[in-house]
Amino acid sequence: MVSENAPLILVVDDEEAIRDSVAYTLEHDQYRAQTAATGAEALEKYRNLHPDLVILDVMLPDTSGLEVCKEMRQLGEAPILFLSARDQLEDMVQGLDTGGDDYLAKPFHFAELMARVRAILRRTHAPKTNLLEFQDIVLDPDTHTVTKGGRPLHLTLREFELLEMFLHKPRQVFTRQQILQQLWGWSDELETNVVEVYVCALRNKLGDDERKLLRTVRGVGYALG
Repeated sequence: MVSENAPLILVVDDEEAIRDSVAYTLEHDQYRAQTAATGAEALEKYRNLHPDLVILDVMLPDTSGLEVCKEMRQLGEAPILFLSARDQLEDMVQGLDTGGDDYLAKPFHFAELMARVRAILRRTHAPKTNLLEFQDIVLDPDTHTVTKGGRPLHLTLREFELLEMFLHKPRQVFTRQQILQQLWGWSDELETNVVEVYVCALRNKLGDDERKLLRTVRGVGYALG
């Protein structure tokens, strides 16, 4: 039996088979799960249940999942993991810029979905202390805020974690595999462009159009400064 203190996850998808399968898998892994088939139902349950995580389909019958995400962001801070049949870089960046914390393309493996769920929930509750600074960037892990030149930046959870990783060791080059290991807990090399997606999104929010702040070290990885 799932503990009443287990994290509550809201699964929003208009496809009943996906919705029920994800909920079953979550409960099998000892999470509590609630489901919604429309954007309106999702927002109502978000207000009433205060979930710890939302798994949100981009395509819903009554509205866009992106619009639902925007409204949820005004109501609370629960991390949002997008599911979508759209797997182009532009679609992923749009989802992250809207306020999503992670983006998983359909069709997906349930093992990967659960790995992302665990990583998001683990880092959401991780204790963090001390300001991290580099040039005009200041990250406060306690308040989960970031400023650049005194201007607040609105980062998703995963963008925040990526920047925090770089700020801990400025100018150190992190390989793609190191980033996957540290942020997602994946020890094996995977065929995924998720690192590139998040680096691109973070550069956009930092105003790093020339890629001089968050540098690409060709054939190796990425470095801050």
